[in-house]
Amino acid sequence: MANRTYEVMYIIDPETPSDRIEKLNEAVGKLIEKEGGEVVRMDNVGLRDLAYPIQKKETGHYVLFEINGSGQEIAELERRMRVNDMIMRYITVRVDEDRKTATKRREKREARAAKRASFRPTAESTEEAAAEA
Repeated sequence: MANRTYEVMYIIDPETPSDRIEKLNEAVGKLIEKEGGEVVRMDNVGLRDLAYPIQKKETGHYVLFEINGSGQEIAELERRMRVNDMIMRYITVRVDEDRKTATKRREKREARAAKRASFRPTAESTEEAAAEA
């Protein structure tokens, strides 16, 4: 199967002790690697305000994983997050297609800017033309 890039973000109950959060993050990383995926990046964002109350809580501990894999590890990870009481919410987004599109747009924009720059007269050439006239 194709190698894809995913971002998985989950929100942990703010009353969870920090050592249990670290153990959960390590367990998630080990699960991903066991299922054949690769953890590219893990950001422990920390305690943040929620956009709306979840389970009568106003804050949550955010964690973001960037994962390369086939998708099997994502299915297993989501299954385990559904039954974990510490995790209040989670979301998984496939980002490889979006990044590919963004790269193409950036290259096209840079090519257009380079083309425009080559047609613009520089300040030195306009001064030389004025001096000759």
